[in-house]
Amino acid sequence: MSSSPFLSLPGAVDTAQSGVPSHYGNPLVEQRALAEGRAIVDLSDRAVLTITGPDRLSWLNSLTSQSLLGLAPGESSETLLLDVTGRLEHAVRLIEDGETLWLLVDRAEAEGLLAWLDRMRFMLRVELADRTADLATIGTLGDPALPIAAPNGVPLIWHDPWHAVTPGGHQYAQGEHPGASWTWSERLVPRDALSSIASRVTAGEFPAAGTLAADALRIAAWRPRFSTEVDEKTIPHELDWLRTAVHLTKGCYRGQETVAKVHNLGHPPRRLVMLHLDGSEGVHPERGAAVSFDGKDVGTVTSSALHYELGPIALAVVKRSTPADATLVVDADGTAVAAAQEIVVPPEAGAEANVPRLPRLGAVTRQPRS
Repeated sequence: MSSSPFLSLPGAVDTAQSGVPSHYGNPLVEQRALAEGRAIVDLSDRAVLTITGPDRLSWLNSLTSQSLLGLAPGESSETLLLDVTGRLEHAVRLIEDGETLWLLVDRAEAEGLLAWLDRMRFMLRVELADRTADLATIGTLGDPALPIAAPNGVPLIWHDPWHAVTPGGHQYAQGEHPGASWTWSERLVPRDALSSIASRVTAGEFPAAGTLAADALRIAAWRPRFSTEVDEKTIPHELDWLRTAVHLTKGCYRGQETVAKVHNLGHPPRRLVMLHLDGSEGVHPERGAAVSFDGKDVGTVTSSALHYELGPIALAVVKRSTPADATLVVDADGTAVAAAQEIVVPPEAGAEANVPRLPRLGAVTRQPRS
């Protein structure tokens, strides 16, 4: 894939070597513009896949965690592909346009997901394609005037459902949720239009923000991302992803038994927290930094950022047994950084089924007097 035209904009820096700008010289100013709905983010490094054919919705519904049978033209959703033990293998953002189901995924996921889906087609009336070379993704929290692709008459805009619990979902987070004001959308534009969109940024029509700005606001909204929060052991409950990507009563799919058992009878072994980091040391932890309590490792930083209002923050996955009121310590390349927890998934998450307690063996049951 060729280099993005946004990398030619003044100040553009690609610190992640992802092919799109991480920032344009001032990530905090970019965050504010993005939060106010004025800026756009070049996400043209991401992949776009399609499923066509009359069986597309029922087929993907049978394979993944979300209920997709009633997805209407123009409607957005997200779904998870799990292994047989309920661990996450893929997270997919979906747009239905009445004729085609559009799948938005991180570039690293695309080849493996497409190959797996191809093996699962059997005799069903579905066709798969990779449209990444034709279409590019632009992210925003606003509604900029962009040349949105609409090959079947429906604008291809994915509206992130994270602002509320979707039907059939469940939220473990308690109290006011920062995702309630999350208006993130991802818009598909013709890839050959990227140069003209970048020129409009240069002309001052709207500002551009880098991926660092988008990540900081995502972390503050407690919004998980597959490429950062997920490892080989992750189940959806640990990230509170049941609120938008899982339908608890839709029926069978691969991994469904684990989802139901943990939610109804057990507890997720790990839990997502947002960390407010002590910035006095002037160091910043990277993804994978160890999180400890009382001298013992209890988890790992999954995403971190410097927020324009909150200061240094991070998402981390820690053991369920980690005390919820404990101040944790993050290893930032050899420097111990104190971290206060903001609970996303509480230790008591799960065990939602109202299972009656059986009397103890040998216990005497008193009979009421007549």
